[in-house]
Amino acid sequence: MKYSKWVGLLIYILIGVVCFMPWTYHADLDKYFTGFFSQNNVYGKPGKFFILFSVCSICCLLIDRVWAKFTHIFFAGVLLAYALKTYHLFTSSYNAYTPEKQFGIYALVVLSILSFLIALFPDMKIKKG
Repeated sequence: MKYSKWVGLLIYILIGVVCFMPWTYHADLDKYFTGFFSQNNVYGKPGKFFILFSVCSICCLLIDRVWAKFTHIFFAGVLLAYALKTYHLFTSSYNAYTPEKQFGIYALVVLSILSFLIALFPDMKIKKG
């Protein structure tokens, strides 16, 4: 892919933006939960993790070395696994109440899948000889 670095950079920036968007709406509390807010910090602040791993992935994405590409696959895989875990945590039912899913949680999972695909197919020039 000719533009995989730029697409990957855009994906990781969007992951950071999505952390500030509403992920779920809890009508019983009348509050929106994001990557940095949950009632009494029950779900923690997964946005910090997503931003940290996005920055690490951007660094690996921009370095043209084989070890950086393998490290990028590791970071993208952990990011995807944590996104799926976060989706399950934020959208699961509690006390016979299911929160309403918002666009942010879906975007987080889709962007994490795309970041993993970008990591699997890097744009590297192979030297002959």
